[in-house]
Amino acid sequence: MMSYIVANEYIFIPLLAGTVFLFSYLNFDRILNFLHEKSLGSREEVLRLMDLMFVDTNRSKVTAAMLLMSFGLGGLVFLVAWPNLFAGAFFGALVTVIGWSIPKLVVTSLWQSRCSRIVDQMVDGLTIMANGIKSGLSVTQSMERVIENMGGPLGQEFGLVLKKIRLGMTLEESLNEFADRVPQQDVQMFVTAINILKETGGNLAETFQTIVTTIRERQKIHKKIKAMTQMATTQALIITMVPFVLLGVFALVDPAYVRPLFTSVLGWVALFLILFLQVLGGVLMKKIVTIKV
Repeated sequence: MMSYIVANEYIFIPLLAGTVFLFSYLNFDRILNFLHEKSLGSREEVLRLMDLMFVDTNRSKVTAAMLLMSFGLGGLVFLVAWPNLFAGAFFGALVTVIGWSIPKLVVTSLWQSRCSRIVDQMVDGLTIMANGIKSGLSVTQSMERVIENMGGPLGQEFGLVLKKIRLGMTLEESLNEFADRVPQQDVQMFVTAINILKETGGNLAETFQTIVTTIRERQKIHKKIKAMTQMATTQALIITMVPFVLLGVFALVDPAYVRPLFTSVLGWVALFLILFLQVLGGVLMKKIVTIKV
């Protein structure tokens, strides 16, 4: 009975449409909030991360670019699939959902790379600060030496800290904002050490050297873990790509064999399940081989 309903498009399509309508009607508020979060909410997160990376942004241009990547590409897919309304709506909606998620994923990846680079630069930056403290300079003067001798994101962050201090903010407040902008354990350790030792007294130069040693040891462990999990990551990538490669081979060798996947409702459902399970499997494998240090 079920196979007959799925195979008969005149029954399956109205039944599926009715089910989608009923589900949408009963969960209208949740769906609306979800769409708002994934579209305009994603835009706000993208703008926030770009601001944290000191990238000048134009709100209207970012909005236009995200709409073009999501609804623009989705509409293009719908027009390509025309006059097949069901396939066009299904794959157009899928491309739209993927399109509005890509900018946030890309910008988040760039922001995380920047945070990692800041931690890497802290090894040299804290060494410079430790030498400055030993020669009698203050914390802010030592930061100025870091800015003079180093570029990159650490110099930008220290420059912003010094600008806020000149505008009347205390050293503790400006450093706490720095820790909020770069949520890394090593940055938190650096900020906490300065704030505590400034109140209680202590050897800042020696503390900075200890932090440098800790960062170096953590980087060694991270590189070792990355080398150990590299094979598992490669295997996960290969396993994820195998179904798509086989589908391409079958399409070249015997197109009629795979044509029902793209021309029938049952085939579209199967393609959706394949994509969903492949993405789910890829995410789970990535979580398994990702070890936080």
